[in-house]
Amino acid sequence: MMRLRYIRPFIATAVLGLSMGALAQDYPAKPIRIVTPFGAGGSTDPVIRTVAQMLTEAWGQPVLVEPRPGGGTNVATGVVVKAPADGYTMLLSVTSLAINVTLYARLPFDPVKDLAPVIQLTDSPNVLAVHPSLPAKTVKELIGLARARPGQLSYASSGSGATNHLAMELFKSMAKIDIVHVPYKGGGQALTDLLGGQIQVMFTPPVSIMPHQKSGRLRALAVGSATRVAGLDLPTVAEAGLPGFESSVWFAIFAPASTPQSIIAKWEGEVNRILKDKSVSERFTRLGLMPVGGTPEDLAALLKNDIGRWGKVVKESGARAD
Repeated sequence: MMRLRYIRPFIATAVLGLSMGALAQDYPAKPIRIVTPFGAGGSTDPVIRTVAQMLTEAWGQPVLVEPRPGGGTNVATGVVVKAPADGYTMLLSVTSLAINVTLYARLPFDPVKDLAPVIQLTDSPNVLAVHPSLPAKTVKELIGLARARPGQLSYASSGSGATNHLAMELFKSMAKIDIVHVPYKGGGQALTDLLGGQIQVMFTPPVSIMPHQKSGRLRALAVGSATRVAGLDLPTVAEAGLPGFESSVWFAIFAPASTPQSIIAKWEGEVNRILKDKSVSERFTRLGLMPVGGTPEDLAALLKNDIGRWGKVVKESGARAD
């Protein structure tokens, strides 16, 4: 009897291991959808559609991109949180997933408990840009100008609590300057008013700034990432005058909590391979995006760190969800 007591759990564990292996071997057996929080044509679109197409080719099953915009990325997250944890509904999310924990008074989900991290895709630095009429050609000159004119300069964001809003609030706090926030209902109109000179300063994605930097309609001063970005002849904000500053936007894949580890491992392996593909890395670099990859543990640590880091900025700035 004693011997049977020990044998049964062993058998159960062995059977479970075999079934999990078979699950990974058979997966995917039908189409997969990747729910994205942005509409077609957004900054995440070329990234996730490239990955989806290459997964389709590798796995022989359609990997479809399903835009579900709204709620400051919360609508898409809610769809995936409620989906079966079988690997057939995945989430593309961004830094907002971490920000929203503090930005919203009440979320219908807990991103740490209700989602399983899979893999980070890319990192996109916020680029600090100014209208060329502003007599500031470096980060130090912008800080000096803002200190000389407290409350007279203005900066645009794509909305309260957006990554470019909090990037500038962090910049203001570290530089000890006063620049007036002008929130917009999206990055497009904000960029239009920056181009028109109605607004003087803005943090914006590389893909938005690069054409206007080349034409001279805007002046890029620095990138917010920890390191310089290939294809952008710009210093980091930290080395250009504000040591310790860092602000970038990550794109990453998550699954519903309790998704089998064998399926997550299959995604991890295949997506890492895709991100190392020369054609993919070159395509992303042209968009000012840095391919990252890594492990689910890396992504979990990033999410946890950003919940704390950006939560502090949200509280200090007084930002609230619209």
